Amino acid sequence: MRIFFLDKFIIKVGLPVGFFSFSRGIFGEVVVVVEVVLVEVVVVLVVVVVVVVVVVVVEVVVVVVVVVVVVVVVVVVVVVVEVVEVVEVEVVEVIVVVVAVTVAAAAEAAAVVVVVVVGGVVVVVVVVVVVVVVVVVVVVVVVVAVVVVVVEVVVVVVVVVVVVVVVVVVVAVVAVVVAVVVVEVVVVVVVVVVVVVVVVVVVVVVVVVVVVEEVVIEVVEVVLAVVVVVLVAVS
Repeated sequence: MRIFFLDKFIIKVGLPVGFFSFSRGIFGEVVVVVEVVLVEVVVVLVVVVVVVVVVVVVEVVVVVVVVVVVVVVVVVVVVVVEVVEVVEVEVVEVIVVVVAVTVAAAAEAAAVVVVVVVGGVVVVVVVVVVVVVVVVVVVVVVVVAVVVVVVEVVVVVVVVVVVVVVVVVVVAVVAVVVAVVVVEVVVVVVVVVVVVVVVVVVVVVVVVVVVVEEVVIEVVEVVLAVVVVVLVAVS
């Protein structure tokens, strides 16, 4: 699902979490877009299947804290994006889009899976780290404001890191099941927070585009390739 439709694409790099595109806006400004495929449904289905298998087959009580805010934020982002696509992109609109999607990404990426024993029964609890969400939002807002106001570059960033979350959740669940059933131990699995990495990458990409524009696009490709390797490694 493509959220933004630009007239001219300078580069398009395929990534597990989406792909980056660079283009010129109506007034000649550089536009950086991170386009993603919304796979929220896949995430929900995977979680449901895992919960059913764990509860029915392994006979383990599973407590899952579902973040409804993520779904709401995604809907809001889509609405805001449609408005931004029609209306002239302004600083406030860009910040709204960035903040909304960053909250969604942080809410999904910053999760902790904790396995505890209550009365002899293993309980798996998924907790969302709200503090990370707030910190990331503040950082992104400041970066976007500085880039848009000082550098005079329109930056539209849409980042939803769901692929890494799915991989981490599946690996964590398998590890928990194996540890509980085979090894019979209590396991604590902490999901790596990848939002900080994403923010750093966005800043690097923006700087590269602003400085070299269309000349050294290969640098951006290398950066994105490194990011993919890092995300796969930490997952």
